[in-house]
Amino acid sequence: MPWKNQGGGPWGSGPKGPWGQGPQSQGPNPPDLEDYIRRGQDKIQQMLPGGHLSTMGIGLVIIAAIAIWLLSGFFRVQPDELGVVLRFGKHVRTVQPGLNYHLPYPVETVLLPKALRVSTLNIGVSIIDDPARRGRATRNVPEESLMLTGDENIVDVDFTVLWRIAPDGVGKYLFNIQNPEGTVKAVAESAMREVIGRSEIQPILTGARNNTENAVHQLMQKVLDSYGSGIQIQQVQLQKVDPPQQVIDSFRDVQAARADLERLQNEAQTYANRVIPDARDRSSQIMQQAQGYKEQAVAEAKGQTSRFLKVYDEYKKAPDVTRQRIYLETMERVLGSSDKVILDQGSNGQGVVPYLPLNELNRKPAPAPTQQNGGVR
Repeated sequence: MPWKNQGGGPWGSGPKGPWGQGPQSQGPNPPDLEDYIRRGQDKIQQMLPGGHLSTMGIGLVIIAAIAIWLLSGFFRVQPDELGVVLRFGKHVRTVQPGLNYHLPYPVETVLLPKALRVSTLNIGVSIIDDPARRGRATRNVPEESLMLTGDENIVDVDFTVLWRIAPDGVGKYLFNIQNPEGTVKAVAESAMREVIGRSEIQPILTGARNNTENAVHQLMQKVLDSYGSGIQIQQVQLQKVDPPQQVIDSFRDVQAARADLERLQNEAQTYANRVIPDARDRSSQIMQQAQGYKEQAVAEAKGQTSRFLKVYDEYKKAPDVTRQRIYLETMERVLGSSDKVILDQGSNGQGVVPYLPLNELNRKPAPAPTQQNGGVR
């Protein structure tokens, strides 16, 4: 069959190809670029004097383009930013927040880092969105928080680092490091592991938190300065320092036992501090009494010796008189403090001689009762 009987061509009539029906238009035709260019030229010619591009018109267009180019150099720096002006890619100056100007592109460009903002970086814990609670929740990151202490114990440390761009380090921050936040995080984790590795677990969990924070702060700043990062560490804050979750109950029991031990030791020391001074005071008092008794006994012995020697000297002068005087003084001392009853043993005696009750007469009579407020007292 000849091709002309198949619709006017080898593949039939219409815009067909060897594989059937050709592409069909599915929408409006694409715009005509030449038509747009022609319309734009017509509008420019209408705006120019004389209706055509004269020498004056071309000059006005060039002046307007230059003015627009120069005005494009104005830029605004936000309150938490600093403007870093680059001239052909080289840092030439830093400008403060507000409206500023630089030579238009491509001579000068500007970068606007958040140099006045303090950034917060959490290590050991991540903050994620919680659709169920319509808020944010925290999730532990064990690969960041689990660390080994110097006494070979594992401790779970979550901490926060506050950092910012140093006032004189904006250029270093932009050109010396590629990932600032990742660099700060890696340095913080490394510094914390080094400080924890030099410490024992007990001080870390109790009273050495401030020392740990200061040590990590200083070590981080030293490492970042050696990198030329232009980053300033504001503060390191320990959020949680606990044993691993698997052994935390047992560790708390050990801590409670240590607390009881310290409490009992403190109570024993308090008791010792109270008893020992009392014992020392009583010992000193007894020693003083013994010393006083010793001196008194020695003095009395010396006195009796001296008295005996004097009596002996008198006795040698007149033995009979001295012997009689000693006898009378002894009888006076013996009989002077006792009640005496004199018995008459004569033939006319009645057995007991009447005597006056001198002892009773010498006693003072008891005071008479007095009457006071209508009663006897």
